[in-house]
Amino acid sequence: MPIEKLDDCTVLLVDDSADNLAFMAQGLAGRYQIKAAKSGEMALHILNKFSVDLIILDVVMPEMSGYDVIRHVTSNPATRHIPVMFLTGKSSQEDEKLGFELGAADYIHKPVSIPLLRSRVKTHLQNKRSKDFLRDQNGYLEKEVLKRSSELDRMQDAVVFALASLAETRDPETGNHILRTQHYVKLLAEHLATTPKYSEQLTPKLIDTFFKAAPLHDIGKVGIEDSILLKPGKLTTEEFEIMKSHAELGRLALQKAEQLSGAHNDLIDVAKDIAYGHHEKWDGSGYPNGYSGDDIPISARLMAVADVYDALICKRVYKDPMSHEKAKAIILEGNGHHFDPEVIEAFLAQEELFIKIASEFSDN
Repeated sequence: MPIEKLDDCTVLLVDDSADNLAFMAQGLAGRYQIKAAKSGEMALHILNKFSVDLIILDVVMPEMSGYDVIRHVTSNPATRHIPVMFLTGKSSQEDEKLGFELGAADYIHKPVSIPLLRSRVKTHLQNKRSKDFLRDQNGYLEKEVLKRSSELDRMQDAVVFALASLAETRDPETGNHILRTQHYVKLLAEHLATTPKYSEQLTPKLIDTFFKAAPLHDIGKVGIEDSILLKPGKLTTEEFEIMKSHAELGRLALQKAEQLSGAHNDLIDVAKDIAYGHHEKWDGSGYPNGYSGDDIPISARLMAVADVYDALICKRVYKDPMSHEKAKAIILEGNGHHFDPEVIEAFLAQEELFIKIASEFSDN
């Protein structure tokens, strides 16, 4: 709509004098839609019911002054963008200063000159129309950015899951392992976020990143040959060394992806930590680096519990599934040795939800 077209604009006249209202209304008639109020209370009532583009407001009125009215107007998100022209018989600079500080766009002094009134009204309506147009455009652009960002996030999530699923297809018995473990990680992180130590670190955004990155924890297994990955019996020392290399292979693959993208990515950072560190142990006896305690990224410590628990309760080529209680007992044996004690506390707190997730995403 052209900015010059203003006859659909509504001007609200507020003055306790009926003569002043009639005089101004007559001067603006035919150019704009006119509404009139004889008090501040009536003006606010009109503003609550109708869309208004400009307010011409008398300063001195009984009960509620123009200053009181503009305070209501500027404090209300629905009306704060409406320009206000004060109408006053006062000529004090202090009065005008107060009005502008309260948000007035202009002053018109009594007695009102109709040509001056028309000129000022037109200018402020044109300015408002321009600002409204820019605000609408900005709002549209913000929505488009959010939409595109959401689409990219969904695409990224799909690619991550596809890569994780590709690794899982190497082992047909792992089934819904990546679904269960990512939910276990989220449960553990959400509980730790309620503790003083992690309340600031584990933000909802970071926990969501953990959830999205968790499926990539074993991405490095695509580089392990089937004779080792799918071996039904116990691995030899040499075979186990090859199997352990999947942690480094996973990190290298993710590093390569990050380098090719040419941009820093929080999800890839977390995925690297998880892939490389989820076989480290709290007491330093894990691999590939023998990190211990808090030197192991928290995401990897969460993944360690999630991964071991799921491996215990599920069937594998080398073992039958365990009950929750037996798996829990083994997890607790690793408290302070294999696993972070605080993550174990989170596991115990979320125990019933672990059982629920295991059932909901069962391989059966």
